[in-house]
Parts: sequence; C-alpha cells; structure tokens
Amino acid sequence: MADVVNVGVNLDAFSHAISGIQALRSSVSRVFESLKDGMKNRETLEGREKQFIAEFQDNLQAVNRDLNELERLSGLVGRPSESHPLHNSGLLSLDPVQDKTPLYSQLLQAYKWSNKLQYHAGLASSLLNQQSLKRSANQMGASAKRRPKVQPSTLVLPPQYVDDVISRIDRMFPDMTIELFRPNGTSAVLLLDIWTKSQYQVFQKVTDHATTALLHYQLPQMPDVVVRSFMTWLRSYIKLFQSSCQRCGRFLQDGLPPTWRDFRTLEAFHDTCRM
Repeated sequence: MADVVNVGVNLDAFSHAISGIQALRSSVSRVFESLKDGMKNRETLEGREKQFIAEFQDNLQAVNRDLNELERLSGLVGRPSESHPLHNSGLLSLDPVQDKTPLYSQLLQAYKWSNKLQYHAGLASSLLNQQSLKRSANQMGASAKRRPKVQPSTLVLPPQYVDDVISRIDRMFPDMTIELFRPNGTSAVLLLDIWTKSQYQVFQKVTDHATTALLHYQLPQMPDVVVRSFMTWLRSYIKLFQSSCQRCGRFLQDGLPPTWRDFRTLEAFHDTCRM
C-alpha cells in the first residue's frame, strides 16, 4: 500500500472548525430573527423594550463568542505541507505574462464578437421571416407542383410610342441635344455618350454617377417615366460649377465641385459629404 501523505493539517481541529462555522451561522441568524420580530408579543411598552434589548444583547454576545471560538480553531487547524503534491494545479505558476501572451483578452474579444454575430443573425432571421417572398429551396420544392410556372416576358413597345416619348422629352429639355436612331431595325438607341472616358476628373466623376443613375431608374411598367426621370436628373448638371454642396456649403472640395446629385431631390453633394 502507498504511504499516507502527511498533509500537515489537524483533522480534529478542522472538524471542530466546521462545527464552529455552523454555530456562528446559527447565532447570526438569531440576531436577524430578533430584529425581524421586534418588540411584538409583549404586554407593556416598557416590558417590550427591556426584553427586546436583553435578547438582542444576548444574541450579539453569542455571535461574538462563536466568532472568537472559530478564530481560535482556525489557528489550530494548521496549514498544508509544502511537500503536498499539487499535480496539474502546480502548473498555474508557469502561466505566461499577460502583456506578452494576451490569450485571455483575445478569447474575451472573440466571445463578444460571437455574441454580436448571434444577435445580428437573429435580427436578420426575424426580418427575413417577415417577408412575403420565400426563396427557401424546401418551400420551392414543396409548392412547385401547386404553383403555376410563370412564363418569361419581355417589354415590347411599338416604334411610334418610343418616338413620341423621346419627342416629348426633347421638348421638355430644349437645352439638351437628344438623338434617336435604330442601328438594327426597330431597336431604338438614345444617343448619350457616357462611355468614352473624359480626360478631366470632374467629368469622370459625373460619368460614374450617370452609370449609377441608369441602374437606379428602373420601372419596366412605365418606361417613359424612367427615361424622363433620368433625363431630369441628368439635366441637373447644367449648374455643375455653380451649385454649392448642400451639406458643407462649399463650392470646391479637394479641387472638385459637388459632382453627386440626389436621385430624389436633385440636390448637389460632394462625394464625401453624401455619405
């Protein structure tokens, strides 16, 4: 059999110390019970006060007596022997310096980001579930047989309708030159040279914004409104070098005028001011 390790602890005093802790807890509980009961169940006011004070003093003395006894027993318990094997807990003293290896702070940061990711994922899930358009593969597979297949459709307008729309827009903007030609039969092309790159940075900015506007103004059911809206937006650049930025109020920023025009209000902004 293996030899019993001498831990250097007085087990008998240790057992009495545990009993002392229990006694101290009981005496403290009696103090609070006395305060809770107060002076009730007494015949006269003077008798209630005297008996309450006497009981309260006795309870406090009991707490003091139990506390002193526990302190005495704690001195008799002793301390573990230095040769007591600590096993893996002894490796705690070998932990690296926090400044050199901030493992704990990195784990804490990762935990915070994980919580944030879970929170935002929950919000996104709730918002997506509120949408009427469901694109789940399982739902599509289950309802594909019940739902009729939508046939692809294209927008075909008569040439006369296109000519009338462009003619009205041309009359709306007399200061702009609009040309319409059909290189391949009936397909009409509106002559707007926004693809050739300018040598000036300000017009390069305008070209980029015009490309964005072409993608913004989309309404297949009302093509005349789309073209008219885009031309109205493009015409707002007629005062490119005369309009100040609606946010900062300056005409030039980094040597450039406000080249962005709001799609709804047509107000002028610098690129950095519209963010």
